Amino acid sequence: MVLLKRIHHTAIICSDYAKSKHFYTEVLGLTVQSETYRAERSSYKLDLVVGDTYQIELFSFPDAPARPSYPEARGLRHLAFEVDDVEQTAAELAARGVQIEPVRVDETTGKRFTFFQDPDGLPLELYEG
Repeated sequence: MVLLKRIHHTAIICSDYAKSKHFYTEVLGLTVQSETYRAERSSYKLDLVVGDTYQIELFSFPDAPARPSYPEARGLRHLAFEVDDVEQTAAELAARGVQIEPVRVDETTGKRFTFFQDPDGLPLELYEG
């Protein structure tokens, strides 16, 4: 019996909602599914569509504590986005002002990949599908 079918969403808590909303929608080009302001929590929740299967929930909370975000810290390591062409996508993001690490090759799969960061330093990966 299979208990888990797939990953439903990834939740991200940001420090600057307007800056992160701009990054995920205007820079990365994700589509807004819904946006909710929860006055009792002084918090926004932005549901973003990734492809046709996945979703990112972007939250803002006042005074959320910082978390180590470099790729080798314990816990969630990074969020990876599948792309058709890593170099082309990296070049497009670089043209939009995103700092991109050099493209590397996964020694196990032979696929190309690279890393970049969101406005809070969350490590994000482009992985060639």
